[in-house]
Amino acid sequence: MAVYALGELEPTIDPSAFVHPDAVVIGSVTIGPESSIWPGAVLRGDGGDIRVGARTSVQDNAVLHTTPEWPTIVGDGCVLGHLIHLEGCTIEDDVLIGNAAMVLHRSVIHSGAIVAANSVVLNDVDVPSGALAAGSPAVIKLDRANVEMIRDSAAAYVARLAQYRTGLRRID
Repeated sequence: MAVYALGELEPTIDPSAFVHPDAVVIGSVTIGPESSIWPGAVLRGDGGDIRVGARTSVQDNAVLHTTPEWPTIVGDGCVLGHLIHLEGCTIEDDVLIGNAAMVLHRSVIHSGAIVAANSVVLNDVDVPSGALAAGSPAVIKLDRANVEMIRDSAAAYVARLAQYRTGLRRID
């Protein structure tokens, strides 16, 4: 796996987390227990902190970046879809960020909310618990998220960790 220190900034990865060999983790990044970082994902903590909680999946080709002013914080039990971009925002627990979505500076996605695929949550947006943010720019639709579906999806990625730890092997 490509894990890099940048000067004095070193990643902290819980031993029970899984970082795919083709993911990149740089600098001030913390990855919590049973979280998974999938192929092509880049977590670049070069200007500030990135924190990923427990049981969170950061899927293929996701980008998590930060700024010196605003850390990127992701809670527990989150599903961060393929091709997403998070920067300088807060994602609370049990959140799903749909494929190719973007969440920008100082925005907060509260517990149990969903950002729909291909949506853009612009700077300084507050998405309430249980809401769906959909569109570009995202429009908030209250009480449209299904937190049980989010939790089931997060649990499926945690269950997949054992298969990858024991069965993944390069054959070329």
